[in-house]
Amino acid sequence: MQAIRVNQPGGPEALSYKSIADPSPAADEAVIRIEAIGVNYIDTYQRSGLYPLDPPFTLGMEGAGVVEAVGSEVSDLAVGDRVAHAMHLGSYADLQAVPAAQLIKLPDAIDTRQAAAAMLQGMTAHYLAHSTYPLAAGHTAVVHAGAGGVGRLLSQMATRAGARVIATAGTPAKAEIAAEAGADDVIIYTEADFLEEVRRLTDGAGVEVVYDGVGAATYERSFDCLKPRGLLALYGASSGPVPELNPQILNAKGSLFLTRPSLGHYTLTRDELEWRAGDVLSWVAAGELTLMIDREVSLADAAEAHIALQGRETSGKVLLIP
Repeated sequence: MQAIRVNQPGGPEALSYKSIADPSPAADEAVIRIEAIGVNYIDTYQRSGLYPLDPPFTLGMEGAGVVEAVGSEVSDLAVGDRVAHAMHLGSYADLQAVPAAQLIKLPDAIDTRQAAAAMLQGMTAHYLAHSTYPLAAGHTAVVHAGAGGVGRLLSQMATRAGARVIATAGTPAKAEIAAEAGADDVIIYTEADFLEEVRRLTDGAGVEVVYDGVGAATYERSFDCLKPRGLLALYGASSGPVPELNPQILNAKGSLFLTRPSLGHYTLTRDELEWRAGDVLSWVAAGELTLMIDREVSLADAAEAHIALQGRETSGKVLLIP
């Protein structure tokens, strides 16, 4: 089979399209013929070495396709089932062996491209809006990168929960996308200081929660957007990781809360995985959650997808197609 391998950490040029041996399923695994692969910022962190992995490795944490083989202990999946997963390394390939406990069967109304566009970012938005800071009517949330893959889905879920959303975006075109996703107000951060605008929009009161996947460029002012005892959910670092933080800052700024969550810790059990994936996929199937696929790129050209993602050229999801 063909796969994208990383022999040494580095830039997009570290991605190598190679032929490697086909996988065989372990007793508790299924082998999936991958039809669509979701590209995510975690892929760039692993490729660069920001999240260290022992090379060589096959990149990719999200995929959807059709079961080709099952292990001897797998009883709830069969050859031909359409499935998807998130957070299991190795999806940048024609075939992938995945623990059956991490696979979700797809509803008939969902195709594999939709599934690859929805699983990781959709479940991330789900845990942020429903668990990290459970949103409800009367809450106001700042959603950074409101036109991005997580940002669009998070804004939709926040609105669905009855919360007010203040989104940030870098261009008027992206601001329009964020507004279409349900943001009540959109701040174009290249034209106005987002902190000043959040204070103006909230009459100086601040917000209950800031969802920040940008990191270094935004986190300090994100703190200052919060009400006393507000929460900063720092779930990504697209602009770079934040420096070390003195906890006394949280006290000085209003007894704030800071969390650095990840999807793996919010899908620790099968029940939790099925809850999050089930909600996301059923909402997509019902038209209650709208996906946006920015582009589809051949697996062999994965470097192009990484360049576009890190260059902030995308709005919505980037898919690789084997």
